[in-house]
Amino acid sequence: MKQRKSIAGRAEKSRGISGRTGLAALFRKELADHLRSKRFLILLLLVGATSFASLYGAISGLGEAMESDSNFVFLKLYSTSGNSIPSFMAIIALLGPIIGLALGFDAVNSERTSGTLNRLVSQPIYRDSIIIGKFLAGTALIAMIIYSIGIGMGAFGVIATGLKPETEEVLRILIFLTFTVIYVSFWLALSIFFSVVCRHAATSALASIAVWMFFAIFMSLLATIIAGAVYPVNNDYNAMVNALDNYNLELGLNRISPSYLYSEAVSTIMNPSVRTVNIVTVDQLVGAISGYLSLGQSLLLVWPHLTGLAALLLVAFGASYIGFMRQEVRSN
Repeated sequence: MKQRKSIAGRAEKSRGISGRTGLAALFRKELADHLRSKRFLILLLLVGATSFASLYGAISGLGEAMESDSNFVFLKLYSTSGNSIPSFMAIIALLGPIIGLALGFDAVNSERTSGTLNRLVSQPIYRDSIIIGKFLAGTALIAMIIYSIGIGMGAFGVIATGLKPETEEVLRILIFLTFTVIYVSFWLALSIFFSVVCRHAATSALASIAVWMFFAIFMSLLATIIAGAVYPVNNDYNAMVNALDNYNLELGLNRISPSYLYSEAVSTIMNPSVRTVNIVTVDQLVGAISGYLSLGQSLLLVWPHLTGLAALLLVAFGASYIGFMRQEVRSN
């Protein structure tokens, strides 16, 4: 009896080790495929070229920005635009979702179409290791791109301007890059979900782009329409009575969008003069002293945004995980 239990224990232990080994092997395989692909090279060149173009624009507009505010100058390399070139923050907010969507829109359905998925699940590995390995490899690649571009911009900024960043500025930049990784990883998880539920890569790509465009462009318009319908401000009386409720409802609806959450959070982190993310009444301004928030206070303001982005990321990946585990994989 004891011998049977020991055999069963060893078998269960070996299955656990095999599952972990399978996940590590799949992670390395997916990461290597990404690194060797032309898609990765194109994305890196696109983000790198536009980012360093934004650095050039920031340097050219740095003098004007310093005239209005001479504090936290190094952060202005990431947040200042110039010569009709958007800032690095604006560029990464636009191109970040494209990175996530490009890395995940054909993660599953391309292997199903080519017939490699059924051979993959026939290997002695846990089935969930496939979807987890794809997501972790994509997230690792996103982190490599974001951190390398962000830190590279800072290094070139030091060389070009001679500015020496303070410790708080370096921490704010690292937190900004971490927010960006989480934000882009959400779009990766969403694109993997569509690659699971859609049979063809073109369909999943179009669905992913449609969701991105809705949140990036149409969500703010929809929020304005709904807030105006619930709390109208179409005349002087309604504007006086409903202005606060209208603003709060519109702000709450906008915060459903991951794009709005990300933009509001990084603007607060990269601009220490931002003291609140909500409406400020006249009574609250009485006696207030103008100044800059410390890093800890800025983090307190954006902590709900980080929680919201992380929750959206987990929901998107959880949906793709459940959808993949419930699907039947068979050869075409």
